This record gives sequence, C-alpha cells and structure tokens, in this order.
Amino acid sequence: MTSLNKLSNINTVLFDLDGTLIDTAPDMAGALNILCDEENQIRLPFSDVRPVVSDGSVALVKLAFGDALETATLERLKLRYLEIYQDNLAVHSQLFGEMGNLLKELEAKNIKWGVVTNKPGWLTEPLMESLDLHHRAACIVSSDSTEKRKPHPEPMYYACKLANSLPEECVYVGDARRDIEAGHNAGMKTIIAEYGYIGSEENTLDWQADYSIQSPSQLLALL
Repeated sequence: MTSLNKLSNINTVLFDLDGTLIDTAPDMAGALNILCDEENQIRLPFSDVRPVVSDGSVALVKLAFGDALETATLERLKLRYLEIYQDNLAVHSQLFGEMGNLLKELEAKNIKWGVVTNKPGWLTEPLMESLDLHHRAACIVSSDSTEKRKPHPEPMYYACKLANSLPEECVYVGDARRDIEAGHNAGMKTIIAEYGYIGSEENTLDWQADYSIQSPSQLLALL
C-alpha cells in the first residue's frame, strides 16, 4: 500500500463507473428481473446479482440462466437484457453515498475527474447525462471509445489525452481486479473501491493496489 504523501502530485482522479462512481446495481438487477420474468426463469436475490454487476451483461445473463447456454441463446438473451436495461437506465441509479460531496471537493481543489469504463458509450453517456455529470467530467471513456478495453492501458492513455494529464498525475479508482491492472499497466496509482461490487470470494489484497478505501470520502485523505 502506498503512503499518503505519494499521492500528493495527483491532479486527476479517474473512476470506474459501475460500482465505483455510480451505484447502478438496482437498475441492472431490475433489468435482469424483467428478463427472467419474460423467460419464465426464477428471479435471483439482489445479494447474488450485486457482486456480478461490474462484469457486465454476459456475466449477468449467465448468472441467471447458467453457463451452458448455446451461443445463439446467450446472444439473444444478452441483447434483450441490454434493451430492457437501456429503457430503465436511470430509475434508481445514483452516485454512491458521499460521492457527490467528493466530486464537489475535487472540483473546488481544481483536481480533474473523469470516467473510464467497460460500459458501452450508448449506455454510459445517457447515464452520465441523467445525473447531470456529463459536462463536469474531464473525460468519459467507454468500452467503444478505444480499440482495447480494460485491463489494457489504451483506455487509460486516452483518458489522459482527453483530460490533458499525464499517467503519473492520475489515480484510478475501481472495484474490480481489471481496474487495478489497467491502472498499473498505464503507470497510474490505483485505489480499490471496497464499497463497490466485490464478491465475497475475492481477496483484494491480491490485486496489489496502492491503496483501498471503504467509502468515497476517504479518497480526499489521500490527496
């Protein structure tokens, strides 16, 4: 773990979206419930769905319908899930508790912030707009913004370009191993959002992040 003073040169904070910046699990789980109802499949408890949300639509469909789906069936269910989710994108989704204040504090200190997510832009952009965050972010990088996705460093470098920052001036906050790997691969400092969508089977110490936080407010102490 990195000592606090080693983050003093940071001028840009980059966030993963789902499970780090915005609590999207209620709407993503709600869309899965609708899909299960349509397919006469038993709904899953929210506690089972929440840790899988950061892994995206395919992982959620497999969670509800099993890993042995034929390719065509998996694709059909995934596309239908995304249709449902797009129609219910921001019903209950909101910034994590304390995140609103954190963003205001960053802005007051002239520290830029942005998003690097594996969510596609056609979902990321309207979600950010619905919460009035789009114009405030120094960069928004989605899965289709670059050829490669996290944990590849390309999205991270693109975020730096948009934010006019250097990788060594950035810290990346995420709730998945690939987030920490992406940050490391790009030469950024990394922070685990322990409040995010992390399964009980995960040992986050193995991710070798520079630091971890239990709530968004703890990030301010690192800067």
